[in-house]
Amino acid sequence: MIPAKIDRQLLRVQKPARYAGGEMGSVMKNKEEVDLRFAFCFPDLYEVGMSHLGMKILYSLINDQPGMWCERVFAPDTDFEAILRREGIPLYGLESFDPIREFDVIGFTLQYEMCYTTVLNMLDLAGLPVRSADREDLWPLVIGGGPCACNPEPIADFFDLFQLGEGEELMLEMLALCRRAKEEGMTKPQFLRLAAQIPGIYVPSLYDPKYNSDGTIQEVVPKEGAPARVQKRIVKDISKMFFPDDFVVPFTEIVHDRAMVEVLRGCLRGCRFCQAGYIYRPFREKDPAVLDTQARALCGATGYEEVSLTSLSTSDHSRLEGLMERLLPWTTEKKVNIALPSLRVDNFSPRLLEMIQKVRRSGLTFAPEAGSQRLRDAINKNVTEEEVLATARTAFEGGCTSMKLYFMMGLPTETMEDMDAIITLAQKVVDLYYSLPGKPKGRGVQVTISVACFVPKPHTPFQFEPQDTLEAFRAKQRHLLETVTSKKIRVNYHDASTSRIEAILARGDRRLSQVVETVWREGGNLEGWDEHFSVERWNAAMEKAGLWGDFYACRRRPYDEVLPWDHLDYGLTKEFFVRENKKAWESQTTENCRRRCSGCGANYLLGGACFEADASVL
Repeated sequence: MIPAKIDRQLLRVQKPARYAGGEMGSVMKNKEEVDLRFAFCFPDLYEVGMSHLGMKILYSLINDQPGMWCERVFAPDTDFEAILRREGIPLYGLESFDPIREFDVIGFTLQYEMCYTTVLNMLDLAGLPVRSADREDLWPLVIGGGPCACNPEPIADFFDLFQLGEGEELMLEMLALCRRAKEEGMTKPQFLRLAAQIPGIYVPSLYDPKYNSDGTIQEVVPKEGAPARVQKRIVKDISKMFFPDDFVVPFTEIVHDRAMVEVLRGCLRGCRFCQAGYIYRPFREKDPAVLDTQARALCGATGYEEVSLTSLSTSDHSRLEGLMERLLPWTTEKKVNIALPSLRVDNFSPRLLEMIQKVRRSGLTFAPEAGSQRLRDAINKNVTEEEVLATARTAFEGGCTSMKLYFMMGLPTETMEDMDAIITLAQKVVDLYYSLPGKPKGRGVQVTISVACFVPKPHTPFQFEPQDTLEAFRAKQRHLLETVTSKKIRVNYHDASTSRIEAILARGDRRLSQVVETVWREGGNLEGWDEHFSVERWNAAMEKAGLWGDFYACRRRPYDEVLPWDHLDYGLTKEFFVRENKKAWESQTTENCRRRCSGCGANYLLGGACFEADASVL
């Protein structure tokens, strides 16, 4: 039941369902039977966090353990935050409405660099000091994980520890140590020293970065027995991995309001800009029979009329058509739509299109990433213009009348001719549609191109590259708009100022913790949303700290420079990234992992080869 003090306030906010809890599928437990409480915090609004599959998996995993209770916590929007602060209501878990400062563990999933100030705001709303050093007691333990943990240095001062890599096994090992710490009455330093010995756990307070006179890192020194390098964790067999058979079903609309099953992990493509494609290696597929069982269970438990086959590149599943043949009989009968959000143009077949449109026709989305073949080769996209157009033909002949194409600007080696090629390719797709004799009568085509600003990320071959200046980005954006001549082409692009701060934080070092804190104290919060973001606030905080944004965002790193994340091992060698970076500047491609091993190093995480030799793909 909602406490009266909170209940009275809910009708005063725009979306009270965000804060009311009680949804179908939420887990309630008897507090008398619980000895370990976990607050799973998503540092963004409810409708974003409730769409995240990783949170759903770990929420169910922890609650599946006897004596453990995991509750959901989301960032309040500004209207409810004002009420919480005015009424003295601390941030609470949606299941019990208890203040999260009373929990044992507060865990944040870090999906995007622009959420960092929101993390601090949520800790403050909980009534906790934001810096780890100021939280002397062990409980609540504040931990972080997710993709941004691959370089957590800009927020290292706020967390007690980070979990690197996949959490299904690592989380339970850490929580077992938490139980032991409670039983033995450990101090915070005692616990952190033991936690640092668990593979995959990084305790930033046990590492001291040393700097050169030019501001670069000289070395990162471990202390008190902490390992020199911390290696990420993976689940080797994802078909046997825990996966929930039920989801919390929200009362209000969320971003991705559907059932989701994870069909594979990792990516075999090696696009040189894509952090996710590297930090989630090695590539592992889930068995189609397991996926069918999981999809049936979720749709049956939740009542969802759409199931998404989720991954970085779903069409790379070697048995995708066989999986679709398993799913289609019952999804067609129950009128459940199947969504495939991550498709490749080089393995998209008419048969696959026919399958995914049996229930509901919709537009398709593909990501050529670059307009010219030279630049696609430089970024190792391994997609040709002929494949893009062939895929468009397949989609149009199958009845599609809209298509979204994703591109990036500011990629290494890019020229203005490459920008022209984006519009040229989009126009060719439009022209192709009108050249087809079987196109739908009376219906025009709409091609939407979305162009993101390139952000160099850690643990990628482009981690050494500079980002374009703001002036260069804006000139390219203007050029794009001026180049479009057809009303059938719609152009969207990202805010370059946000991408600039994202680049600073992505490759930043520990000195940026002061900057993040200053931005938050000056009002920074929910900065993944344009209306809350202020580049001026970030620039002022950088200046106050005596740091220069171009040093982090626009500087090329020498191959031998010690990078802030070099002591965090994601299974990929720096030598591999150097090789791939050099190949980019020569516009040389690297074959996908099924065809030939590129020697990235990720196979060691599996204890052997990632793939068996298969003559059918050679």
